[in-house]
Amino acid sequence: MARTRCYRGGVLTDEDFPVAEVAEHLDKDPTAVVWIDLCSPDAQELQLVADELGLHELAVEDAMTERQRPKLDRYAGHDFLTAYSVKLDLDSGELGSAEIAAFITAKALVTVRKDDGFPLEGLVAHWDQAPAVTRHGVAGLLHGLLDFVVDGHFDAVQSLDEEIEQLEDLLFKDGAHDKLVQPRSFELRKSLVKLRRVVLPMREVVNTLMRRDIDLVPEEMVPYYQDVYDHVLRASEWTESLRDLVTTILETNLTIQGNRLNVITKKVTSWAAIIAVPTAVTGFYGQNVPYPGFSHQSGFLTSTVVMVVGSVGLYLGFRHKDWI
Repeated sequence: MARTRCYRGGVLTDEDFPVAEVAEHLDKDPTAVVWIDLCSPDAQELQLVADELGLHELAVEDAMTERQRPKLDRYAGHDFLTAYSVKLDLDSGELGSAEIAAFITAKALVTVRKDDGFPLEGLVAHWDQAPAVTRHGVAGLLHGLLDFVVDGHFDAVQSLDEEIEQLEDLLFKDGAHDKLVQPRSFELRKSLVKLRRVVLPMREVVNTLMRRDIDLVPEEMVPYYQDVYDHVLRASEWTESLRDLVTTILETNLTIQGNRLNVITKKVTSWAAIIAVPTAVTGFYGQNVPYPGFSHQSGFLTSTVVMVVGSVGLYLGFRHKDWI
């Protein structure tokens, strides 16, 4: 079922009325604007709204197609917007997204959601908390939608930043954390790439809306849209810097692994050199030919002293060089 609302002078006057009564509500008051929301509509339901508001067939087709790029298309009599809300799963590091399309006319805002993933109640609460903005009609409702979506982008970037900081701290902790750092880094990088795809195009969307030749945003609403544009820029720049940071973490992790391997190799080699001393001495004294001290206690004592002195000397030398 479609969800509907009617605003007059920024005040909510009617709600959840049939789509067929949209024209009736708009005709009653020239200041009235309506919002219509459709969740996973079929072609017949969407066509009913399209016929009621005179929506272009290409825009209707895009609204029915999933995985559209965030964009703003202009048609005669209305505009078409596509955007994505995002939410980060802190446990897995996976970024979830929900697509929303919007038809923007002079008197109506029609949102089309592909599924229930978009937090619609949050958007409605956002509108209800800003009556000073909604009184500007469709431009106010559209601002609320964009502001809500971009705030979600900003929250996701901030959460990713905190997760990456924890990952940085984990890099230099004692003990092996490769099994955690490596998959976590790739998951966060994957989420950043996904976030970048929905954040970067929003700069063009909001910038186009603010163009004076379009005349979609009233002069008094320009500062509000400028604020949204500022948030979009900050989120996109932050996303770019975090993506570079994750790449640096991956490279640093590989470097740390290489350094640890070098240290282990150095220690193993040092102990092998120490063990080689008694091996060489016992091998020499194990010759099956006469030599000084052969078959005498002095030969045993001499070989023992050589092994102990040689091993201890190498151990002290390696410890002095911090090889062990």
